Amino acid sequence: MNPVGTKIKEIRLKKGMSQEELATKSQVSLRTIQRIEKNENEPRGKTMQLLCETLDINIEELLDYGKLEDRQFLMFFHLSVLSGIFIPIGNIILPLVLWLTKKDKIQGLQKIGARLLNFQITFQAISFGVFMSAVILKILHKEIWLLSHGLEIALVLGVLNGIVAIIFAIANRRGKQITYPSIFPMIK
Repeated sequence: MNPVGTKIKEIRLKKGMSQEELATKSQVSLRTIQRIEKNENEPRGKTMQLLCETLDINIEELLDYGKLEDRQFLMFFHLSVLSGIFIPIGNIILPLVLWLTKKDKIQGLQKIGARLLNFQITFQAISFGVFMSAVILKILHKEIWLLSHGLEIALVLGVLNGIVAIIFAIANRRGKQITYPSIFPMIK
C-alpha cells in the first residue's frame, strides 16, 4: 500500500497539475503540499477534504484503511458477469451482491465494481432494447435487417461481454486493475 502522500502526488500528476496549481485550487499552502508529497506529513481533516475535492477523489480511495489486496476476488468478481448466461440479469445481480458485501474490504473494488455495474446495466438496457425492437418489428411485419435479427445480435453482444469479462479477470489476476469504461455513471 502506498503512503497517502505518494498517492496524492500520483493523482496530481495524472491530472496534469503542478504543486502550485494544486495549492492554489485547494487553498492549501504549497509548502504543506510539498511535505505531504514527500510523506513528511500526512493530511488530516480540512486539508484532506480540500485536496480530495480539488483532485476529485473520495477520501476512502486515498486511505484504504483495513482494505486488503485480493487479486483472486477481483478475478472472480469480473467472472461473476458470466452468471448472466444462466440467470436473466445475473450479470448485474451477482456482481452487485459481491460489490455491496466487499467494496469496503478490498482495495480497488469500489471503483472497479461501480464501473462494472454501470457498464453491465447499460449493456443490459441496450441488449433488451435491440431484442424488443426486433420483436415489435416482427409483430408489425416490418423488415429492417439490423433490428429483425435482434436475437442474434443480443447473443453476439452477450458473447462479447463474456469475452471481455474473462480478459479483465485474467488481467486483474495478474495485478493490472483494468476496468470497464464509465459510459453512464449511475453507480459511484
